[in-house]
Amino acid sequence: MDDARFCPRCAGPLEPFEHEARTRLRCADTACGYVHWDNPVPVVAAIIEHEGQVLLARNAAWPDKMYGLITGFLERGEEPSEAVLREVAEETGLKGELVGLVGVYGFNPRNQVILAYHVRTKGEVHLGEELADYKLVPPERVRTWPFGTGQALADWLVIRGVRPAPQKPDPG
Repeated sequence: MDDARFCPRCAGPLEPFEHEARTRLRCADTACGYVHWDNPVPVVAAIIEHEGQVLLARNAAWPDKMYGLITGFLERGEEPSEAVLREVAEETGLKGELVGLVGVYGFNPRNQVILAYHVRTKGEVHLGEELADYKLVPPERVRTWPFGTGQALADWLVIRGVRPAPQKPDPG
């Protein structure tokens, strides 16, 4: 459950209640009727194949050795396939070609559903403000991670006939 504490309609406090074997939040003012369902947020992720290599990026807020896929939120009225190409352009400066959907993955720690796509690009990378660095890795040398977008990357490698390196357990 997220950190919601007050009703966005009337500003009254939210209180827990049981609904279909799950704890939800609702407005304490029964006349208001607001329920905070806390449904997962859709996120797109791009497995970028850049001139035959996998592009991994480091968010400016991440530790120096941590790299991952390009990800982002959908905007109102946007198709997921459009969103992933927009995110690739915004964060790398590259025009992408959508190859296909790799899969859909639940990421419960962040209350997200990840829609992972294979995107092919070429040209010169120009990082957006959110990114500090990137690296290009041959598919056979890519190391995946056991959560979130790492599962999508591992599946994509298997589809390509590359056996991913064994993943370390998620530390928590």
